[in-house]
Amino acid sequence: MGRLIVAPSTVHPMSNSSASPSGEAGRGARIGLRSVSKRFGATQALDDIDVDIDAGTIHALVGENGAGKSTLGKVVGGIHHADSGQLLLDGQPVGRWDAPSALDHRIATIQQELSLVPAMSVERNVFLGMEPSRAGALVGGMRERYEALDAAVGFGLDPRTPVRDLRLADQQKVEILRAIARDARLVVMDEPTSSLTQDEADRLHEIMARLRAEGRTIIYVSHFLDEVLRWADRVTIMRDGRVVRTADTAEETKDSLVEGMLGQPVELSFPPRISPAPEAPVVLEVEGLSGGIVEDVDLTIRSGEVVGLAGLVGSGRTEIARLLFGADPATSGVVRVDGTAVDLHGPWSAIDAGLVMLPEDRRGQGLVMTQNVRENITLPRLRHFARRGRVRRSDERKATRSAIERLDITPARVNGELQHYSGGNQQKALFAKWTLRPPRVLILDEPTRGVDVGAKRRIYEALLEEASNGAAVLLISSELEEVVELSTRVHLVVDGRITGEVDPTTTDADEILKQLFGTTPVAPDPHTGPTLPTKASSA
Repeated sequence: MGRLIVAPSTVHPMSNSSASPSGEAGRGARIGLRSVSKRFGATQALDDIDVDIDAGTIHALVGENGAGKSTLGKVVGGIHHADSGQLLLDGQPVGRWDAPSALDHRIATIQQELSLVPAMSVERNVFLGMEPSRAGALVGGMRERYEALDAAVGFGLDPRTPVRDLRLADQQKVEILRAIARDARLVVMDEPTSSLTQDEADRLHEIMARLRAEGRTIIYVSHFLDEVLRWADRVTIMRDGRVVRTADTAEETKDSLVEGMLGQPVELSFPPRISPAPEAPVVLEVEGLSGGIVEDVDLTIRSGEVVGLAGLVGSGRTEIARLLFGADPATSGVVRVDGTAVDLHGPWSAIDAGLVMLPEDRRGQGLVMTQNVRENITLPRLRHFARRGRVRRSDERKATRSAIERLDITPARVNGELQHYSGGNQQKALFAKWTLRPPRVLILDEPTRGVDVGAKRRIYEALLEEASNGAAVLLISSELEEVVELSTRVHLVVDGRITGEVDPTTTDADEILKQLFGTTPVAPDPHTGPTLPTKASSA
């Protein structure tokens, strides 16, 4: 992450007291874009964009992955330079415009792909570039400023914790705190709720409304169309790098937004749930798995079955998945794939047994962003393309091309620069990477985080195709509706334990959430026995 140049040096959370270079203290920034274009190699990310964003409003940007939403937000935030066109700030053309210039004008950006310093603490990341100083030397006072900010926002993160020790959802909270701490006139929020629970997302939306009431401007990039319609004042629909239209959200519906995004009506429902054959064999069998916060987990999944894990943030769902994949060490337990015990001392043993995992952090843990599409998709299977120590490039390209077509990855280039692809197409590349050869066990941790409705549908269909081909699928998602609609069974996870099982055909997402909070009795898991405790922790 580059050095941040920020004014002012003193922060008053959610206040209007700081001066800005434009002299617009206490009022949100008004942004205009005129004929703005941006290209990444052969990809035209923005094509002749004209849009106005009024001060003191929440202005949403919606569109498919690759439509140009995030790129547009990054141009406003100074992270990307437009190739052509003009950016207007409060009606005046800006000169040189980069991230420091934007921050000097109190324009802050929360990026979808996090840009934190892992070794630094939470508070150091929040105030990076704006540390208290006197005569050029750092002074105290950061803790008091952090506590005031946290009291205003209510995330409850320990300021001393190194960011690398936080789960992804909490890292996203640090990004949000950092933007708010800058007392910004305008905040670009790119998928800010993608890793948050519903109550945390609701809290963020209330903060957005409070900022708007203070006269500040929010550019809100989101795939959650219900949230857009509820919280935004205006919405710009984008498709293929162009603006389709800008309108008041009161004039739009979810169906009209989707049709504008995709160019045609689309079915918003989930694909039909599949059920394993009655005689389907057990593919994944877990007994007494423990490690870290995970304790004594038993689990079975049959061939062709999708089993969901439902739990609050911090419940241990991801930790269970990482133990199964060998990414974290287990202290006890047995994992069998097709009846054969798997060595849990590393991912390669799991991969050799046919057990693969899509992690929740696609950029940090799933993909190598400095490598192209082909190199990422074939990375775990390179030895299958090798003969006498040399990789057969023609076979590798053929397999990659087939995967691109199967997942509808755009742009459809074998050697495309993956770092410039949209989040949804990166996610589809990650799915292709781990299903290039049919897995026996497919673990999916937040497989649709930051993914648009069209790409979600394709990922849903792809995971059900893997199940139809005989794989055992373990699905983890903070979107409980996904877990309910795609799974044949759902296990409830609380404090690192599987505490119960529900039938998703007779239990909806709201009921599952009540059970996770311990407000409704739940039937014992037939495999493990215990019931939910009185109170479930969301920490």
